[in-house]
Amino acid sequence: MFFSCFRKPSKMGDNNNISLIKQIYYADKYYDSKYEYRHVVLPKELAKLVPKTHLMSEEQWRAIGVQMSPGWIHYMHHAPEPHILLFRRPIQSQPTN
Repeated sequence: MFFSCFRKPSKMGDNNNISLIKQIYYADKYYDSKYEYRHVVLPKELAKLVPKTHLMSEEQWRAIGVQMSPGWIHYMHHAPEPHILLFRRPIQSQPTN
């Protein structure tokens, strides 16, 4: 079910929405043998839009302003910090350092 709180803003020029989206923090990726992971920290105002009952589809997390390449899965809630979204996807290619 797609909830109305995930609608895209009708005016992309809305300064408040743009300001909130610019405040989203994208952590560096990290890896294990199967997945690459990334956590995303939302401003408190956007965190209110995150459902407590289910994980979000890609369409839903994009609708609240999260911008990442395709294929990321919202895979876990971290109850103590609901403003932090946890994502993963199968490893495509791990960078060499």
